[in-house]
Amino acid sequence: MSLIPWNMGRVLVWDATCSDTLALSHLHETSNRAGTACEATEKAKICKYRGLGSEYVFVPFGVETLGPWGPSAIMLFKEIAKRLVDITRHRRAGSYLGQRINLAIQRGNAASFFGTLPKGTPFNNIF
Repeated sequence: MSLIPWNMGRVLVWDATCSDTLALSHLHETSNRAGTACEATEKAKICKYRGLGSEYVFVPFGVETLGPWGPSAIMLFKEIAKRLVDITRHRRAGSYLGQRINLAIQRGNAASFFGTLPKGTPFNNIF
């Protein structure tokens, strides 16, 4: 939740979720069209938070492990990026934010992968 009002005096509340693109529950849809898992996640989050009061602006932030972002995540990112550029006057501030988010997803993917390896494998020495 934002600490300061986001829009028309209302605070921003968001729920970020990273869906596994290759999970069996998503694979049928994601193999046909990129981004379907994060779109479904965003829709589920909207249903979950529908009882939130009118004093809040709720935005689901859905991304997938292989890169796609949901429509709400893209819109929120663009708005935050615009505000960052306006405040910092640095034209690449929004781009840096996007890179950091994508890097966090990649780090999560790496952690998930290395978590499946048996203890004592040579890869454990990397981290």
